Amino acid sequence: MNHIPSTSPDDSGSAIYRDFLQTPLARSERRAAGKALRERTPRAHHGIYVPRPDRPDPIATILAQNQGRVESLVPVRMGRMLASPFAFLRGSAAVMAADLAPSPRTGIPVMACGDMHVSNFGLFASAERNLVFAINDFDETHPGPWEWDVKRLAASAAVAARFLGGDRHAAEEAAHAAVSGYVRWIDRYSKLGLLEVWYCQIDEQDILDVCPKDLRKTTRKLLDKARARGHFTALDRLTHTVDGDQRLIEDRPIIVRETHMPDGRSVEQALDRMLQSYVASLSYDRRRLLMRYTLIDAVRKVVGVGSVGLECWVLFLRGEGKDDPLFLQVKEARPSVLAPYAESQLPMENQGHRVVAGQRLIQGSPDIFLGWGPNDGVPGKQYYVRQLADMKGGVKFAEGDKAAVKGLASYARLCGRALALAHAKSGDAAMISGYCGCSDALPDALARFALAYAEQTEADHAALDKAARAGRFAYVVGK
Repeated sequence: MNHIPSTSPDDSGSAIYRDFLQTPLARSERRAAGKALRERTPRAHHGIYVPRPDRPDPIATILAQNQGRVESLVPVRMGRMLASPFAFLRGSAAVMAADLAPSPRTGIPVMACGDMHVSNFGLFASAERNLVFAINDFDETHPGPWEWDVKRLAASAAVAARFLGGDRHAAEEAAHAAVSGYVRWIDRYSKLGLLEVWYCQIDEQDILDVCPKDLRKTTRKLLDKARARGHFTALDRLTHTVDGDQRLIEDRPIIVRETHMPDGRSVEQALDRMLQSYVASLSYDRRRLLMRYTLIDAVRKVVGVGSVGLECWVLFLRGEGKDDPLFLQVKEARPSVLAPYAESQLPMENQGHRVVAGQRLIQGSPDIFLGWGPNDGVPGKQYYVRQLADMKGGVKFAEGDKAAVKGLASYARLCGRALALAHAKSGDAAMISGYCGCSDALPDALARFALAYAEQTEADHAALDKAARAGRFAYVVGK
């Protein structure tokens, strides 16, 4: 049979299936079609960034996102974004989405990350218990142009270089490396079979192979630390003994044990309803495994920069005794910042389902407990659930750490490779590669874009600082 059979008209995924009913083009034809797109959208045009006259006020965009968040945590969010231009970039995906919307695009869609920056990659355990490197944040995932992810990654590399104390050359080098890594690996993935790409991973040896020799010792320590971070080792870090039993540690206002939800229901009642719907989203085998655990404790926790103030809970569960813990994170999911500007939408209405679908599509080895729940926790809110501690780790960026600048280009190149793999899994790698080519034309252009957008980010951060000093919003520093 040549084609996937058609679905019924009322099937929510019918539009997706219909895409496959067209006569497929050969890989060489799709590559040629991608190359032909350069005539309509020259690669050099991607290097241009000039803020448009009617650019939305970035501060107003950020403050609008505070609506519906936990009110007491909004000052923490604002304080974290004030910390540096790099922190601002991490928390302002909505601002950059609006800036990217009118930029040149080829029209080749992927399942975009939506919040692509160098701190949104990390190490985690595959289902086979191997340590792999990939994108690790999918809150904003949504169908969109592949260029948006690559541009945000390049800009973040430039901003990170400046944050670490690097000069303009270091910023340009890091941005160029990120795009070069993407271009090189989207070409490689475009030459593989679909299942080969689906099963591809970036493992420990791949990481060490691209690591500068003088940084391999440090990198091995990072890998060893991530490998040791499982649920059992997290037990001592996340819990303490209260009245003879283990309970999650509070650290107000970052980690708080709440008793009631805003609507008056007990936390236990709300989480119980949410978990019931979450369990239903799991496959039968995962459901049976999870149902053997008992919920012991729950706390609300502040995470990230842009996510601060969204509902986020850490659940402590226990299996066969005190030495068999499981930690889950329940996190509020809002519509993606890409949604207002993207041409296509996903068939699911639940935002938690969107996050899970995106992660399963573009991350090589998604969490076995990855699932979602409808608005049963806090009225009007939707959630997704994942494991909190499962061989996870990543690179930490410290302001003024000039020693880290020399390894940034190699790291950015690895991030570009991971992004290429994500796009190859969800999009047409041959067409994207045909457009990118194998020269430095696209990396050169996007390095120029990254430097220009780094300046925009610094200006926006300065505007946020000015608004804070003018009393436009409350903020808390150092939390």
